[in-house]
Amino acid sequence: MIGYIVQRLFAILVILVVMSMLIFGVTQILPGNVAYVIAGQFATPDVVHAIELKLGLNDPIYVQYWRWASGILRGDLGQSLVMERPVGPIIADALGASAILASCSFVFVATIGITLGVIAAVRQNKAVDHGISIFTYVGISVPEFFWGIVLVIVFARYLDWLPPGGRGDASDSLLTRISYLVLPTATLTFTLIAHVSRMTRSSMIETLRTQYVRNARAKGLPERVVIWRHALRNALLPTITVLAVDIGWLIGGIVVVETVFSYPGLGRLMIYALERHDLPLIQGSILIITAIYCSANLLADLLYAFVNPKIRYGNAVR
Repeated sequence: MIGYIVQRLFAILVILVVMSMLIFGVTQILPGNVAYVIAGQFATPDVVHAIELKLGLNDPIYVQYWRWASGILRGDLGQSLVMERPVGPIIADALGASAILASCSFVFVATIGITLGVIAAVRQNKAVDHGISIFTYVGISVPEFFWGIVLVIVFARYLDWLPPGGRGDASDSLLTRISYLVLPTATLTFTLIAHVSRMTRSSMIETLRTQYVRNARAKGLPERVVIWRHALRNALLPTITVLAVDIGWLIGGIVVVETVFSYPGLGRLMIYALERHDLPLIQGSILIITAIYCSANLLADLLYAFVNPKIRYGNAVR
């Protein structure tokens, strides 16, 4: 197991190095010039040129990349060109807000998705199964921004039950701050439940037909024990993979949802950086998201061994 973890960590390091090159290369060809954004639309060419020299924007691309990459190795993601602040603390603040939103959504996606998948598998081809299938198909086929707008119109505009956006202030009560999370969390959850529930359903149907499940029933074990303790444990393996992939979907959805709900997280920060051509902020945000996604996939592989002890990594034959 230790050897496998070391191997995967090295692979993640290679991925991050390659991604850093891609991120830096793509951001260099983005239209626009941050020097014009900083100087203003009425700035003279001399002023713009002076800003470019100060920021090193005229240096060769490989020099700019090494300056940025060597800073990352020292734990320095660079300086925001627009905010004139270190990128690291800016991303950390936004990532903390996004982590709360993503964690709440992930918990609901995993809990509700697995539960619906199990119920649909147990009630295969019955009304409950068809109802859950319709619910999940609607959720996966409609984009996040649509559900976000619908929820705002219904629960914020007409019913006036929940705030339409924002995050609240530090002086607000816990209940008030939670209320700001309800609509964006519901939007992300409804969109991602379909992936988890459909995979859990398919895996559960296959598992319920296995011999060891028949043996458990033949021993007279209660049906709930057979389903939730014996069948579900093995049926969860494909679902774990889907949950890890959904973290990537979750990150992508956060960009849209945070924009719709004016939530001050990493997604909205990236939009802000793109609009102002703040290259260090864009590069740092995407690199952090890449690291999160790689870590999520590593965690999913490790959970395989926890859920199913038969799976062994490292020197084991796979």
